[in-house]
Amino acid sequence: MSMSLTRSGRHGARLGAAGLLTLAMLVGTGAAHADAAVRALPAGCSGTAPVKCHYAVSPGNYDVTVSVGGGTSDGQTEMWVEARRLMLPATKTAAGAVATYSFTVNVRQPEGQPTGQGGNGNPGLDIRFTGSNPQVSAVSVKPATQPMVAYLAGDSTVCDQTTAPYTGWGQMITPAVRPGAVIANYADSGESSGSFRNNSALFPALLSKVRANDAVLIQFGHNDKQTSASAFRSNLTSMITQVRAKGGVPVLVTPPVRRQFNGNRLTPTALHVNGVGVNLPAEMRSLGTAQNVPVIDLTTKSKTLVESLGPSASAQLFLRSSVDGVTDNTHFSQYGASQMGGLVLQSIREQRLPLAAYLR
Repeated sequence: MSMSLTRSGRHGARLGAAGLLTLAMLVGTGAAHADAAVRALPAGCSGTAPVKCHYAVSPGNYDVTVSVGGGTSDGQTEMWVEARRLMLPATKTAAGAVATYSFTVNVRQPEGQPTGQGGNGNPGLDIRFTGSNPQVSAVSVKPATQPMVAYLAGDSTVCDQTTAPYTGWGQMITPAVRPGAVIANYADSGESSGSFRNNSALFPALLSKVRANDAVLIQFGHNDKQTSASAFRSNLTSMITQVRAKGGVPVLVTPPVRRQFNGNRLTPTALHVNGVGVNLPAEMRSLGTAQNVPVIDLTTKSKTLVESLGPSASAQLFLRSSVDGVTDNTHFSQYGASQMGGLVLQSIREQRLPLAAYLR
């Protein structure tokens, strides 16, 4: 197969007619402390710490393979794509050693939240390599062939948050997914079950892309503060029915708890009993049984985690003014989002849901 590589801007690269972009490994030599500066980077990449790469591809799903390491000193590299989606946690490589990893990445515009909250980002695929000594030896990008897609429908506790320290659990589960499957995060800040269902940029846009056997994880509750039980069930039932009509697999996810304690126990508000007395997680569990829909009970799992840590230690899961510059007992730190995402992945494995076969 022939390969066409063209430049896009100063540091971008465009997929050519063959639909394949392979960026060769070029490793320079020099003093250990200047590895990133003297080593030739793959085409489309620039910088040292971070190393930023941009590829002018259309929205869609892409198989991305990267080689990290190869410097004359030990490397430590993380990989993030698009709007702060973690793909490769901090990875150490010995001097001269190279490690290769592959992922399937969802590219869309806006690249973060579908309504553009936090900014639209850049068209195409953006990759950032961070860490104490990021080393990038090669990058390969090619269109993915009909991967299994796990769509996320939810609110700010799930979404791709563009600005740290705010982090959604949906942007932290991506490293666990092997090539052949991909996370497409359509969650959006401030959405209730009703607003997400009715906004053309959200559920209708997600639904238009669902194919047979794709999964759709549906988490609401945080912003259904005045939603009646009947309206909540109706909104969720509508989404379930429409996903099934496309051949997809709906999965309900009860909302993670807030950090609001009365003594050593979480309050009813923390457990999502809303302002009109509706126990929203209980409604989701009941609806799951009635509709024969799998339920990931993130409320119960996160309650166990937060209460086991207690009022003080559980603060690390959320945002603290001493560390993050803001106190927020609803939204997660990067660490907290990774813990919540871990609970979701645990349930996917336990229940052998469709994505389980693609988890590392």
